[in-house]
Amino acid sequence: MAQHKLVIAEKPSVAQSLAAVIGATVRKDGYLEGNGWRVSWCVGHLAGLADADSYDPKYAKWRYDDLPILPEHWQMVVGKDKKKQFDILKKLMNAPDVTEVVNACDAGREGELIFRSVYELAGCKKPMKRLWISSMEDSAIREGFANLRPGADYDGLRDAALCRAKADWLVGINATRLFSVLYHRTLNIGRVMSPTLALIVQREAEIDTFQPIPFYTVALELPGLTVSGERMADKAAAEQLKEACQGANVTIKKVECKEKSEKPPALYDLTTLQRDANRLLGFTAQQTLDYLQSLYEKKLCTYPRTDSRYLTGDMADSLPVLVNLVANAMPFRKGIAITCDPQTVINDKKVTDHHAVIPTRNLKDADLSALPAGEKAVLELVALRLLCAVAQPHIYSETVVIAACADGEFTTKGKTVKHPGWKALEDAYRAKMKDTEPKKEGVEKALPELTEGQTLSVSAAIVKEGKSSPPQHFTEVICYERGIRNRP
Repeated sequence: MAQHKLVIAEKPSVAQSLAAVIGATVRKDGYLEGNGWRVSWCVGHLAGLADADSYDPKYAKWRYDDLPILPEHWQMVVGKDKKKQFDILKKLMNAPDVTEVVNACDAGREGELIFRSVYELAGCKKPMKRLWISSMEDSAIREGFANLRPGADYDGLRDAALCRAKADWLVGINATRLFSVLYHRTLNIGRVMSPTLALIVQREAEIDTFQPIPFYTVALELPGLTVSGERMADKAAAEQLKEACQGANVTIKKVECKEKSEKPPALYDLTTLQRDANRLLGFTAQQTLDYLQSLYEKKLCTYPRTDSRYLTGDMADSLPVLVNLVANAMPFRKGIAITCDPQTVINDKKVTDHHAVIPTRNLKDADLSALPAGEKAVLELVALRLLCAVAQPHIYSETVVIAACADGEFTTKGKTVKHPGWKALEDAYRAKMKDTEPKKEGVEKALPELTEGQTLSVSAAIVKEGKSSPPQHFTEVICYERGIRNRP
């Protein structure tokens, strides 16, 4: 009897990609076979924690006296609509000619739980290995199969996912029943949902009770520049200062010019990508994840669910080649010199399970125009970040001017770009989005030549009125910045 190794992926599309690389090309009922391999799939979570009434039929009715419901021995059950595929996997796992089972579900916490739930419910005792890859490129798949890891190395990952699932169950089942019974209506309570809702309610209350505080600023028009005073709470005092400055002379007390450097941004992890995709493209967190997952399965981006913003040292030598082909595939970088300093993005100590999200070499041969608009937009954002992250720093000189007039002190700032560095790419990308010309390199807000002790005449003095702003309504961007996110 010929022996086989069984590979189980999370989705049919991923299974097909894996099977094509390892030579399992013969289609069977619910799996692929060939070259000593069988490849099947889970279709997401085939099994989950059982409902409360599975532990005791009395829990089918929601009653206050039955709370809290605390299972002593947790039960996993197969979803009714998933039973057919589970039965296929169970049969394959326990087939006498299968010598080993390879977990090829997503290389993360939830992927580990998806596989382990099926493995345990199927009663499988075969040796278990783990395929752990960060890219769906053929070369990455081949390398992953050549370096399969012991499945037991990921017991902790499975435990973490199961712990999260149990916490969701305990809070959701008990708190939902409690508040629904107390208030005689269905009130859904969740471990993440309810604290987030509380934060939103608190913020809305702060906005409703906010009382704006007016303030006043005196601005002076001088030859070639405008200087502004500090905020003042007293309008009469501001008007008095304005009148005193009108037609008077200003003395330049201080001119300070410093050269500054702004480092390139780090590569994207999932959260920072979701934040920027929401801010720049208007995508929700789930939309961004869905687009990125699809790009991963199409072998155009690396693994999406990462919390690292760096790459590993073994990627340094190949990075310039990747940067060059990514640059050639991105229309917004035309006319901009591309540089690559791998050391800005290499840090083995800051890479855990997966490195940062970056495009793959498959970008070179891909027809990007055929991608759905959302996927293309996310891919361009990921590509932009890679090009920016390895580019030169943005170098500029900043001039701060302090002037005095009628016992008041006034300031202004100017900026002159010395070397645009990575910001040239960012400006070109933003201009493409707005269908405008990129900003010209050099002056952003130039100031005339000024010397300390110089006097200038005031051509106009005005009082600008403003009001303090209320707290912002929560947006997805603000939630990301505060660490509020619902991610398995």
